Amino acid sequence: MMALNKFFIICSVIFPLLNSSTFSQTVIPLYPDGTPNSKRSLDAETSQINTDGILIVSKVSRPTLSMYLPSKKTKAIAAVIICPGGGYSVLAAGHEGADVAKRFNEMGIAAFVLKYRIPDTETMVNKSIAPLQDAQRAIQMVRENAKIYGVNADKIGIMGFSAGGHLASTAGTHFEKAYIDNPRKTSLRPDFMILVYPVITFTQDFTHTGSRDHLLGKDAAPDLIKQFSNELQVTSETPPTFLVHAKDDEVSVQNSIAFANALKKNKVPVELYLYEKGGHGYGMYNKTSEVKWMDLVGKWMKEMKFVFK
Repeated sequence: MMALNKFFIICSVIFPLLNSSTFSQTVIPLYPDGTPNSKRSLDAETSQINTDGILIVSKVSRPTLSMYLPSKKTKAIAAVIICPGGGYSVLAAGHEGADVAKRFNEMGIAAFVLKYRIPDTETMVNKSIAPLQDAQRAIQMVRENAKIYGVNADKIGIMGFSAGGHLASTAGTHFEKAYIDNPRKTSLRPDFMILVYPVITFTQDFTHTGSRDHLLGKDAAPDLIKQFSNELQVTSETPPTFLVHAKDDEVSVQNSIAFANALKKNKVPVELYLYEKGGHGYGMYNKTSEVKWMDLVGKWMKEMKFVFK
């Protein structure tokens, strides 16, 4: 293994919280030696709080992994790689990223927030695979350095919100093909998935066309659309999955139902929790219900033996 101070270029980045206080992140570049599938370009990334008080990161071309480790741990613990949503056009990096990571830490679980590339033909050779490359690289990095992080290499999951849910489910259904260099033949299969109001399909009439067009382009070939319709890519090797969705979501609840049905058909353990209301983009807190789905996730992870507390 390369020396830690050479393999990781670690820096501290300060972002504003929703209440205008601050927090710090330990940020690890995914590709310290150069980003694959990338064109030479200036770094045009921006971060801002929008009118709804949500932290939005735009024009990501240099992906990173932000590491959050629990303050106390006595043995190797589970880890979750978190993919914020944003329609493959931006990243909702606060309430679907950092805030969730901190909640996992409270549960004794390590978390890594993935700042994946926003598909862009100006900065990428093939924009359709860039986010998947970043997700695979994140899994590879955490698994290969599990001892350094104090995590269990066999309990590394991936989580995604909205379009980030599409990315997470892509990682969970396309792991047999490495889209990155993988000289150690490290497993790129996540051990479990947590999908929150996810985009899943690109073929059905209930697809989220914005996410599909941003990732694949408006004139994408039918075979490519089918390839990234993840309910069609489920096998018996797809990881166990927890899904949560509101029935009135503008990203149709049929996305989660179709994926859950495909998992059941292939005898993959799956749990689907449906809110009656809540819409889209509520992060950890659906204000229409007293049910906290993150508590359900914690219970499910215990039942599935991913955590033992």
